[in-house]
Amino acid sequence: MPEQPATNLTTSDPATWVDAHGDILFRYAVKRVRDRETAEELVQETLLAALQNRDSFSGKSAEQTWFISILRNKIVDHIRKRARERDRFEPTPDETYFDAKFAKKGKWSDAPVGWSGSNLSPDELREFRAALDLCADKLPPALAHVFSLRELDQMDSDSICKVLSITPTNLWTRLHRMRITLRECLEVHWLGDAKTTPAAAKEGC
Repeated sequence: MPEQPATNLTTSDPATWVDAHGDILFRYAVKRVRDRETAEELVQETLLAALQNRDSFSGKSAEQTWFISILRNKIVDHIRKRARERDRFEPTPDETYFDAKFAKKGKWSDAPVGWSGSNLSPDELREFRAALDLCADKLPPALAHVFSLRELDQMDSDSICKVLSITPTNLWTRLHRMRITLRECLEVHWLGDAKTTPAAAKEGC
């Protein structure tokens, strides 16, 4: 019986990586770190790490999946570092803003507009996602980190707490505040009577 040829598990030519994967990696990064310069740096670090660890590519997944897994780890490390810096140098957010949203017994003092994302047309869904991206860009760092890890990467609570070095109670509080902030923003840029397009909203900020 003829011997089967060995499977080639090497990566493609590194000279082609930027053209083949650069745009996708950049979009993945900027959606999570909300800063183009930081996203570019993380993509560069990812490509360098991939070059240094080409032998670790097993071929069990697509090459692009391998790049994204490296980038994801880079992003988590970046968020972990930024969270530590923020806790050390930035003041604690004003608690009264969020307390004012509720009357006694935890009920809304000014109830949010009821809405549902179901039954949206493709065009409406695209508009909603654009508005959500706009609102996510406005989140303060502490809430933006939670949004990225929880909503985009679907990370479980224990893992998020470890990355951010916070307690489960603190995480719950941040998730709650994140949702309040996003909902208020979406009420303006998605549900408002005079609906504002994301492009117009950015110009008016």
